[in-house]
Amino acid sequence: MSKFIPLSIPNFEGNEKKYVDEALEQGWVSTGGTYITKLEEEMAKFLHTDNVAACQSGTSALHLSLIEAGVKPGDAVIVPSLTFIAAVNPVKYQFATPIFMDCDDSFCMDPVKFRDFCNEKCEFNEHTLKYRGKVVKAVIVVHVFGNMADMVSIMETAKKYNLKVIEDATEALGTFYTEGILTGKYAGTIGDFGAYSFNGNKIITTGGGGAITANRIEVVDHLRYLSTQAKSDPHHYIHDEVGYNYRMTNLQAALGVAQMEKLPEFIRRKQENYDYYCKLFEGFELGKLSRFREGISSNKWFYSLEIDKGKISASMRRIVTELEERGVQTRAIWGLINEQEPYREEDAYKLQKAPYYADRILNLPSSTQITREEIKYVVEQIKDVLGGLAID
Repeated sequence: MSKFIPLSIPNFEGNEKKYVDEALEQGWVSTGGTYITKLEEEMAKFLHTDNVAACQSGTSALHLSLIEAGVKPGDAVIVPSLTFIAAVNPVKYQFATPIFMDCDDSFCMDPVKFRDFCNEKCEFNEHTLKYRGKVVKAVIVVHVFGNMADMVSIMETAKKYNLKVIEDATEALGTFYTEGILTGKYAGTIGDFGAYSFNGNKIITTGGGGAITANRIEVVDHLRYLSTQAKSDPHHYIHDEVGYNYRMTNLQAALGVAQMEKLPEFIRRKQENYDYYCKLFEGFELGKLSRFREGISSNKWFYSLEIDKGKISASMRRIVTELEERGVQTRAIWGLINEQEPYREEDAYKLQKAPYYADRILNLPSSTQITREEIKYVVEQIKDVLGGLAID
């Protein structure tokens, strides 16, 4: 097999080597250096927010958010069932209990079920929401594949019940509202906290790494403080709180500064490639390309094909394997988190669309450097494989 088209790989066509070399020459390679500050400043400018703290990963950003939100052992946090498990694991780090919520057709949290759960299944006394005796402190909202959750509705419910809103924008850097009361607001800057990831498959990467923002400058400053082992004195080992080794390194940040320079171009390519996929799949009877929410400009990080299971009975594993043999790397969407071994005993509320999509979604190659010829090849192979697996 000579042709191989990967699912999502990093793109280093800018100043990455130059900036990393400069960091090496300066000797600043660990959790200090000018590139960390530069990346934070560039992100804050891009997101139209006041303060951003660079950290070790998107997971660490979520964990710090939960700590700052006051989530303690025995509390509860409302989370999505259809997402990567890293969005939920930090709840367990705090010895709190996740409550799983369904998605809507954007793959993001269903705002109606979120509201109904708080209204019908919980008790609200003065400023505290409780579920089966546990205080519900926060909700984690994931903007899946570069889509945007219905933040207008979610924020209304959260405000009514005094819940902290943690936005997992790890897949949605650059997605923003174009209509309504949130026009111009970017994913991760609407709730109380916003978490970003720069993993190798994201729209920009620092190898590992992530970032966090919040709705107040001083909160981000405190998150940055916690991420550096809560050192209270710059010259002496004085620590007034429990801290974490969650700070980004200067080498990672050097990569990130170069990637931020290319981010608008990467988003443009993602959007154009999605449109081309849509054109090629138009009229295809065995599957349809998933759409993005109206009223937003999405970074279109990942593309998803919803397979018609009424016409295709083969497992997703078989479909992925056959495409891999043809040089096309695809991926099934995640297994539901509440069905994973560590979470099987936790409560889930009216899951309907999450299991439906978990059984039907195929993620397509979406790297920023994929060519139109390669996209055409991907679509041809998908159509051929699915056609060969169609029910007679």
